[in-house]
Amino acid sequence: MEGKQKKRWGSVLFILFVLPFIIPAPGFASTAANIKHDDIGAILPLWSALPFVGILLSIALFPLFAPQFWHHHFPKVSAFWALVFAVPFLFFFKGTALYQIGHIYIVDYVPFIILLWALFTVSGGIYVTGTLKGTPAVNAALLLIGTLLASLIGTTGASMLLIRPVLRSNAWRKFKVHTMVFFIFLVSNIGGGLTPLGDPPLFLGFLHGVPFFWTFKLLPQVAFAAAILLAVYFILDSFYYRKEDKSRLQASEKEPLRIQGAHNFIYLAGIIGGVLFSGLVDIGEVNLFGVHQTTANLIKDGLLIAMGLASLASTKTEVRKGNEFSWGPILEVAYLFAGIFMTIIPALAMLKAGADGALGFVIRSVETPAQYFWASGLLSSFLDNAPTYLTFFSSTLGKFYPGMAEAEGVARLIVEKIPYLAAISAGSVFMGANTYIGNAPNFMVKSIAEEAGVAMPSFFGYMFKYSIPILFVLFILNTLVFY
Repeated sequence: MEGKQKKRWGSVLFILFVLPFIIPAPGFASTAANIKHDDIGAILPLWSALPFVGILLSIALFPLFAPQFWHHHFPKVSAFWALVFAVPFLFFFKGTALYQIGHIYIVDYVPFIILLWALFTVSGGIYVTGTLKGTPAVNAALLLIGTLLASLIGTTGASMLLIRPVLRSNAWRKFKVHTMVFFIFLVSNIGGGLTPLGDPPLFLGFLHGVPFFWTFKLLPQVAFAAAILLAVYFILDSFYYRKEDKSRLQASEKEPLRIQGAHNFIYLAGIIGGVLFSGLVDIGEVNLFGVHQTTANLIKDGLLIAMGLASLASTKTEVRKGNEFSWGPILEVAYLFAGIFMTIIPALAMLKAGADGALGFVIRSVETPAQYFWASGLLSSFLDNAPTYLTFFSSTLGKFYPGMAEAEGVARLIVEKIPYLAAISAGSVFMGANTYIGNAPNFMVKSIAEEAGVAMPSFFGYMFKYSIPILFVLFILNTLVFY
């Protein structure tokens, strides 16, 4: 019976996700064979994103209904969905498909994982000891500090630096899931809205001519969102705090706060410096298997690896043990995002094609700042927020300044159309908090928390219990106040 069930599920998956590629529309094969690299988004059908939907549903449902299977086999599930897309994609598009796959791994995935690995490794060598007991006031203060740090060292840097102290501060508590969720809301996302260092979309805007300090125009929106979330968190945490067993808190001895492994802050500064270097310096490109990668990015990646290795070599083993450091969370992220980056190719290509792609109806329907806020935000909740930002950034330039050189168009955009660019920037940054995959540190925080014994909500549980009832209300208020 078990064998028949496996065959039945295999047939369903084949019909839903593989057959559409094998039986394409008439003339598809000849068109696909001659398509250019940059034009692929205009011919890919909407259903080519089904494997991406499949991997998202796997991340959402398997931990809920088959947790043991997921724990042991999630790398295979990720590889399965990657192959479901890659094999027919390569069959029909051949060289163009190979280029697209090479491009997303060389230009996007590998630097993404190197940055996460470096920050994870370095932050794992910074051990904050002493009495930090998770009262509502202490927790709110830690979230506020993290929110402020996020625009200075990035949402990923701030998240990796503070998640372990927050976990230790709340280790004695029974009710702490909400603290991890609000940590993702504030530290991993909304706090990064003030500078290009805070979040990749803003850094991308900086590379395209938006002045470094222009994003401070988002300060009212960031402050508005952070203040409401911190207030809601304090009320919610106070409610749960009254239910806690305070004897565990009172029995513990007070210890002064100390930081072990403080030299790792030097490596953290090196990582931030490397990221800045890659965006500010132009020293040509290198051809890697037909994909052009900038020399500055390669130097940055080398520097990040060096910072991580230096941290491993110079930090005492007992410091990492005190942090309960292990490679599990970064490996989980690496495996799952390897599949996500593969299956996300058609969605990003269709988005890049603008009005000519299968997602063109989204681009064509966006007119007002409020619509830009929600369109860029909702897409950033599931897709990479950097290319989503760039898509709407480019469409805004095309709408208001058609035919104008980018530098001149951006110079006028940042003065004449402030609400539009602010809406795209805020939407791309803020709404990354809507799902676990909306921004790089979200899933990492979830993995680290789960390894520490926190029963984090499932993919859909996170959305329906927290992000939709809390964040969507906040974003509606944000729309009414600012747009």
